[in-house]
Amino acid sequence: MNNIYYLESEKLSAFLSALRTNYKVFVPFANSLEPDKADYSWRRLSEGQAVTYNAWRTVEPFKAFFTRPLEKVADYFTAEKNITDISEKTVVFGVKNCDIIGHKVQDFVFLEGVDVDSLYRLRRENTFIISGDRTDFKEVCHCLAWDILPYPSQGFDLNFSPLNDGYLVETGTERAEDLIARHRGYFTPAKETKIAARKSKRESLVDRLKRHLLPQNLVSKNIVQKLVKEGFSADTWKQFMLTCVECGGCNLICDTCHCFLLADKKEGNQNKKVRVWDSCLYKNYARVAGGANPLKLRAQRLRNRFVKKFDFFVDNLGMPACCGCGRCIEVCPGKIDIREVLKDLSKKIAVK
Repeated sequence: MNNIYYLESEKLSAFLSALRTNYKVFVPFANSLEPDKADYSWRRLSEGQAVTYNAWRTVEPFKAFFTRPLEKVADYFTAEKNITDISEKTVVFGVKNCDIIGHKVQDFVFLEGVDVDSLYRLRRENTFIISGDRTDFKEVCHCLAWDILPYPSQGFDLNFSPLNDGYLVETGTERAEDLIARHRGYFTPAKETKIAARKSKRESLVDRLKRHLLPQNLVSKNIVQKLVKEGFSADTWKQFMLTCVECGGCNLICDTCHCFLLADKKEGNQNKKVRVWDSCLYKNYARVAGGANPLKLRAQRLRNRFVKKFDFFVDNLGMPACCGCGRCIEVCPGKIDIREVLKDLSKKIAVK
């Protein structure tokens, strides 16, 4: 059983600042003084900076800490490789459960395949995850539709649950217990009354989320795979692709999307191998060396995104590759809403 401690509100910034001695520490930064309108971005904690507790997930996907949008990789495969930048220990504070669940897809791809991605593995091993209960949600949030709760039960080192005057801090790993032991002065044992208060707050937020989602009539997780498979030839894809501008934003902002390509980049007299995030909405995504392209049409590429998320990963990982974070809905200039695409399919395909 995980151990639970209590941290007073005024000690939060001091505790995270103390971690800077041994870690790079990233914390959420709010871009608005109005809490109900704030978007959060991770920034590296500087000396004396006050820490903001984020009510919901950040704008950036959690995957950005482990696979970079653009990075050189060839140097790391030489005998003289220097991995200082990826072996430095990092703390990320404010991770929400949608990102933790979504990141199972990244682990599956980069750690559980035929080959293990060494850069990803090193970053993963050296990242200390401090998650936190959500205290509110955005209009686009629909994690409960995928049976993902707004608070984590696994996948974290430490989890913070806000109370009126402080935080319950739950350990999830042995290294978290070691960290608590090294900073014992910040924590006290949690009382049963505070644990009961956490339970009440969690249940209240779940109830609010249910009431938020009820009028949306979202597609059930239990039928989504069959829906996408039987809707392969539906006109839904042509209908929604009309506003797609092929920017790739939905793929790049998604915490489960993981496609990348390798390319050569000339630096001086040498070519460096680089890895860059790729998007199935790009025109050349599936084009091969001879010029053939099995996903030549935009509607085919939009469909491919849904088939991969709701068919392939259900078969291979036992879960859809969507965590209900809503980032793709917010970023899309064409106003394509993943919820509405699935609902349109459900209207046209009789699936029980």
